Amino acid sequence: MAEKNIKQEKSGKPDKDKDKDKDKKAMREQVQTYVSLVRILQTDIPGNKNTLTGLTYIKGVSWTFSNAICKILELDPAKKISDLDAAELDKITKFLQKPHSLPTYLLNRRKDFETGEDSHLIGTGLDMRKEFDIRRLKKIRSYRGLRHATGQPTRGQRTKSHFRTKGKKRAVGVQKKKDAPAKKPAAKPAAKKK
Repeated sequence: MAEKNIKQEKSGKPDKDKDKDKDKKAMREQVQTYVSLVRILQTDIPGNKNTLTGLTYIKGVSWTFSNAICKILELDPAKKISDLDAAELDKITKFLQKPHSLPTYLLNRRKDFETGEDSHLIGTGLDMRKEFDIRRLKKIRSYRGLRHATGQPTRGQRTKSHFRTKGKKRAVGVQKKKDAPAKKPAAKPAAKKK
């Protein structure tokens, strides 16, 4: 009992208060490490990222496109994604679905093969369109389609030393000797009689 009183006198606070302080510090640390997620066009974006970086998490949005979005919609690129209000998130979503007032060189689908229009594809639409294009190339048996079908590079890279392990990993140029069954010793020819 005397030891507790001495400790309390030295610190000025009882032990219970110290425990409460520790609990409060632990809660503050948990709150600081907690990161909210913001969902834009079926993509989860960490809330601690700034707007410029966070928008690049969306498939089909590059750094340049993200910067253009921030300038056109007059958003602060350094502002955290979690600090954006619902109206700003709605503006971003609408702009990404139908981008306007952007130069054509920023769009990822210029002069579409079927429609001839310039558009910007995002998310699963981008994946599907890419897959359809590759399927079309394979169907018409173009050089690029054949390269896709065989798993080779399509843009003219050298293949002497790279692109060997696409699919199964195998060693090239090294063969294991097959163990042949043990042969019976050949019969010695009969000695000639004199």
